[in-house]
Amino acid sequence: MSVASLTLVHAKYSLIETMRIPIAVIGTVVFPALALLFFVVPQQAVAGNPEYATQAIISMSVFSVMIGSLFSFGLGIAENREKPWEPYLRSLPAPGIARVLAHILSTGLLAIVALIPIILVGGLLTSARVTPLQIVIGLVAVAVACLPFMLLGMVIGYALPMKAAIAVIQVTFFALAFGGGLFLPPQLFPSWLDTLSQFLPSRQARDFVIWAVQGGELTPLTWLGLIGWTVVLLALVLVLFRRDEGRRFR
Repeated sequence: MSVASLTLVHAKYSLIETMRIPIAVIGTVVFPALALLFFVVPQQAVAGNPEYATQAIISMSVFSVMIGSLFSFGLGIAENREKPWEPYLRSLPAPGIARVLAHILSTGLLAIVALIPIILVGGLLTSARVTPLQIVIGLVAVAVACLPFMLLGMVIGYALPMKAAIAVIQVTFFALAFGGGLFLPPQLFPSWLDTLSQFLPSRQARDFVIWAVQGGELTPLTWLGLIGWTVVLLALVLVLFRRDEGRRFR
């Protein structure tokens, strides 16, 4: 079988395995939309302003992809490393890239599904206004901006056992969400926090998607930061993967 065929097979069974735990899917899909409904819609100063409402929807979209990536990759990899099935899969004559791509594909599909309730709630209950083309551009921008979160999830998954990974993921996504301006607009931050926030991948992802949808100025720190986080985390993933493989198969 080709790499593409193997990727699709692995992605299929990864989705089936995820669907067997409905609460995990429901939490990933519903929680960000509920956050938008409870924390943004009641604030008429935000929900009634088309620009602010659109930015709030974008922030919740980035949050949704971030939390899905961290839990899917971080917790999923950490859990699989503790199962006897994982060493068996690695012994099969199939390239590891097929499994990595399958994980990205299955996680990406769930992330897209999770964005649908956010877009619907924002479109129906706020003054946000975007064209279909802007929605498509925004989805592409979210897909690009989520790469650091996927890689960060992999780092956690390969570095820690499952019980430790759960705690680290929870602390990480809350810190990134608040520090990155996903819950509270950066305009309300004190100057020191706003400066610190600009170095976080969550803030950079938020600003990048807002720029892609609404236009305006994209600071070099935003796109250079996303590239930098992606390169550094990718290198760390490769190191941790080889370390884990050496421990288990030498």
